[in-house]
Amino acid sequence: MRKLLLLFFASVLLLVASALLLQKKTQGFESSVVSSDRERLIIKFRPLVPKFYKENLFSSYGLAQTSELKLKDAVVVEIPKSLSTAVTEKLNKNLTVEYAEKDAIAYKVEVPNDSNFDSQWGLTKIKAPEGWDVTHGSGSVDIAITDTGINNSHPDLTRKIVVSVNCTVSSSCPSQTTTDPDGHGTHVAGIASAITNNSEGVAGVSWEGKLMSVKVLDDTGSGYYSWIVNGIIWAADNGAEVINLSLGGSSSSLALKNAVDYAWGKGVVIVAAAGNSGNTRALYPAYYANSIAVAATDSNDKKASFSSYGGWVDVAAPGVSILSSYHGGYDYLSGTSMAAPHVTGLAALLFGQNPGWSNSQVRGIIESTSDAIAGTGLYWSKGRINVCRAVGGCGVSPSPSPSASPTSTPTATATATPTPTPSPSPTATPSPSPTPTPSPSPSPKPWWCVYLPTSPRCQ
Repeated sequence: MRKLLLLFFASVLLLVASALLLQKKTQGFESSVVSSDRERLIIKFRPLVPKFYKENLFSSYGLAQTSELKLKDAVVVEIPKSLSTAVTEKLNKNLTVEYAEKDAIAYKVEVPNDSNFDSQWGLTKIKAPEGWDVTHGSGSVDIAITDTGINNSHPDLTRKIVVSVNCTVSSSCPSQTTTDPDGHGTHVAGIASAITNNSEGVAGVSWEGKLMSVKVLDDTGSGYYSWIVNGIIWAADNGAEVINLSLGGSSSSLALKNAVDYAWGKGVVIVAAAGNSGNTRALYPAYYANSIAVAATDSNDKKASFSSYGGWVDVAAPGVSILSSYHGGYDYLSGTSMAAPHVTGLAALLFGQNPGWSNSQVRGIIESTSDAIAGTGLYWSKGRINVCRAVGGCGVSPSPSPSASPTSTPTATATATPTPTPSPSPTATPSPSPTPTPSPSPSPKPWWCVYLPTSPRCQ
């Protein structure tokens, strides 16, 4: 027992000494600050790293912790922009840090209105009315609209909203009635599951599905990845069967990927907009293997001119001049933001029709029953979704045991041809490869063996 106590105190002293030495080596960083501009970083620590060590690490680099993430052992910190790159590199070399990365910003994915098409042509194109002859889904299925919020007073949505939280103000995602001044989340929600067959407004793909308003973007339609991470994990932990992400950023993020993988592991179907770059540039989180990436098509079943595309995109859905709920009324919007909730609504219908199905089965049916319209195999891998076929109508009997979900993320190919990117879609060229992180040792030794290599457990 005495030896164990001595070992413990020795480890504590070594950790303190290490932190003090780190502080001495990095004192020059803060003295070089010439601007008050700050940037946010996400730091994911390895398990069992003591709190006092983290605090000393933050102090040594002049980091100010803003919040903890719902992602285990992860925190958000602020740092002067001038130091961001250098400090991130040093943190990624620290053996107690799993990874450190910029807390990038994602944006809603829509383009300007075009009202030349008839009302809700998209529902007819994907044969939703024929699908509704088979099923209306179930009121026990929850759809998380992870977006700018949902207007709680909208007549076509208010009775569908079962919970409303705001992840832009705190990592706890507190309950907060949202008014959605931007309108984007309200429009997305109406496509997925507006109140249907009520003689007013618009119809939603999922008649009976309920809505969870999870605000992760601010009132102008942009938000930090950390907000989105918290929203995804909150929704997965609070019973969402489907999460809609009509948003994206150009930067890859291990934290964002971890959140998507976490939700998938909880049995959730994650649907994400592929982006409006008009080329093969990747958008995150749609690019990740456990997201269904959705491109946009027009009323002629052609790829929308603005839609991103490529081998990493899974399916297509209507996304040009889509009529849906907007602020207190209705309006037409275009974008892959509008395409994604068509797929989300279909996923909710399938969960309602088949309560015992897994997310892998639901995803497999959506993809395998899609129509192989022109461009399939080039612009997207599976086809444009077909509600009627997916739910077993139109002479199709879908198998409840689709192939397994993808296990790896494909590599995006950038195009050299410049294409106009509709605002506010991100324009920076993404880096499909995640930020390099130290490769963990294959040995099962505890992490603190770095500081106590002579300990019996480290031999």
